[in-house]
Amino acid sequence: MRWDTRGSMKASPRVAERREPLTPRQIFNYLDRYVVGQERAKRTVAIAAYNHLKRCGQPTAAGKRLIKKSNVLLLGPTGSGKTHIARTLARCLDVPFTVADATEYTEAGYYGKDVEVMIGELLHQSDQDVERAQRGIVFIDEIDKIARRSQGARTGAGARDIGGEGVQQGMLKLLEGREIFAPLNVTQHWNKHDFVVVDTQDILFIAAGTFSDLNLVEAPRAVGFGADLEGRPAAATRRVTEKELLDYGFLAEFLGRLPVRVELEPLSEDDLFMIMTGPPDAVVREYQALLKIDGVDLRFDEEGLRAIAGDCLRHRTGARSLRTIVEEICHDVMFEAPERKGETVTIDAATVASHLARLGGGSERGA
Repeated sequence: MRWDTRGSMKASPRVAERREPLTPRQIFNYLDRYVVGQERAKRTVAIAAYNHLKRCGQPTAAGKRLIKKSNVLLLGPTGSGKTHIARTLARCLDVPFTVADATEYTEAGYYGKDVEVMIGELLHQSDQDVERAQRGIVFIDEIDKIARRSQGARTGAGARDIGGEGVQQGMLKLLEGREIFAPLNVTQHWNKHDFVVVDTQDILFIAAGTFSDLNLVEAPRAVGFGADLEGRPAAATRRVTEKELLDYGFLAEFLGRLPVRVELEPLSEDDLFMIMTGPPDAVVREYQALLKIDGVDLRFDEEGLRAIAGDCLRHRTGARSLRTIVEEICHDVMFEAPERKGETVTIDAATVASHLARLGGGSERGA
């Protein structure tokens, strides 16, 4: 069903389209095309998505109550692919998708967004199609920023934690699955007159955060005096316990509604190299296609790309800054592209090094 501007409901032709759910292997293979590394995370998300699809396919409410929701919590360093995995999953399942920043929400009754607004944003992405929105995915970023504060009295809010514990409590009903009043106009969400009832029991929630204070990444120790630091094994991500998350400031009820948890690995230099060249939407392919329109053949040699990957690795930015660096490197070429039609431009390690220096590629950048 769809809500039109006259306030009446109209049928959506997409609701009638029913197909067999994709298997975990099919979902994993799709994710594997676009997401480099993170094998365990891709497998875990594929299983959670498949179980969620099976739950949605239950014909009775009793069947859905028996199979609990498979909401996901992703923990990992910045630039490791948390948002990318969720966005790619939504594209694989062909469902509406929205990204909500947990820091924008406040406890009900205070200035800021109510938690129902994230469902309103999903409804907006669904073109006001309620049935389609009820099968969508909500990605809640920066979830670690709404941990309960122990020093609330020092903020001027007394014992109230309007941006932490209060938001967690407000999200409980969304994560568990309830009928809520979602605003039709997300830009005027305080207007309580324009709303529609949305059932969240078939909406998959994926929450993510860096949880930097938990020290997820265990750096390997060098053994012996003057040990070779370059030869050390890659840093590993450890599993996070329930007690650590409780001590971090999360309610037990909140964690209980995020049963599927996975820690993402820090990306290696090989991973970053593959991210730039491997996936169909890789950043190098993007700029090659962009300059191909002007008749310029853009090429990167492997040493140049590995220099970019090494810079991101040193500054611990993950894949987040890859596009920024490639944009800087291609700046002059893109400016001159209409005048260089038919030419071949090769970006080598020396060119990359000069541009990294211009970006502040020394110890200052990323500090």
